[in-house]
Amino acid sequence: MQRAAGPSSPSCSSTSDCFPLSHRSAARCGSESPAEPEKHEVRADHSPTDLSRMRSIVSFYICYLLCLGLGLACVVCVSYWNHRWRGGFAWDGTALQFNWHPVLMVTGLIVLYGNGAVLYRVPLTWGQNKLPWKLLHATLMLLALVLSIVGLCAVFDFHNAKNTPNLYSLHSWIGIAATALFAIQWVVGMAGFLLPCSPISLRKLLKPVHVWLGGSILWLSIAACISGINEKLFFVLKGNGNGTQSYANLPAEAVLGNSLGVLIVAFGLVVLKILSTLNWQRPESRPEDMAYAPLLQEENE
Repeated sequence: MQRAAGPSSPSCSSTSDCFPLSHRSAARCGSESPAEPEKHEVRADHSPTDLSRMRSIVSFYICYLLCLGLGLACVVCVSYWNHRWRGGFAWDGTALQFNWHPVLMVTGLIVLYGNGAVLYRVPLTWGQNKLPWKLLHATLMLLALVLSIVGLCAVFDFHNAKNTPNLYSLHSWIGIAATALFAIQWVVGMAGFLLPCSPISLRKLLKPVHVWLGGSILWLSIAACISGINEKLFFVLKGNGNGTQSYANLPAEAVLGNSLGVLIVAFGLVVLKILSTLNWQRPESRPEDMAYAPLLQEENE
């Protein structure tokens, strides 16, 4: 017996419109009955939508590989600078302890932070349970925060051992503000997005603030790092008979320090490009498809 026709439901022009990344509920296409298994035909040609999606994914991975390469270059460059020209590393209150400060701040507050920020943009994370990626995002950010705090401890201990005032320069003000905001961001993000008791209304309220503050912290960190590099070069390259040339003469150490600053800015620009490209956003993070679920609830979209 044929069922009476009910109110017409919106139709989908193609399978890819209803199932852009993975299996979806049939309700997305307006049907209340379970979706029937579909037979896909192999066609020689590709629709413009498929080709556009493929180009977008390829462009993302090119940009993402550039992000990873620039981040690695930043870590190698700052480590080589402090090993080759500043004497290496120690934790004894001397200048060798201070050398941990730039290495840990660049590694934590710039490289790990930036890579943690773009984690949700990786297409491999789409169409899967979001919980593991939430936990990985939180873990990367926590590791970045811990490295940043240890980096601050290194410089404070060094200043105290040498009776040098703390927090007197613009570089230190920006750096401490970035780290403090980062700590607040992590705690609020943990409470708002990972705890099961967090209400959906709170998550919707926090989402845009979390995204905006995350980008702001990255740029504050970049400003702190490049100002700190310049400040350090001015301090050590005075050319006053201590065996070093003047910064104005641009010796090899100055070239490396300036290059490190350029790499940090380039890394930040690539991260900003990834975060600001709408086609690279995780689908459920778009305004028309925003969905939140508690920590222990499955998120298969």
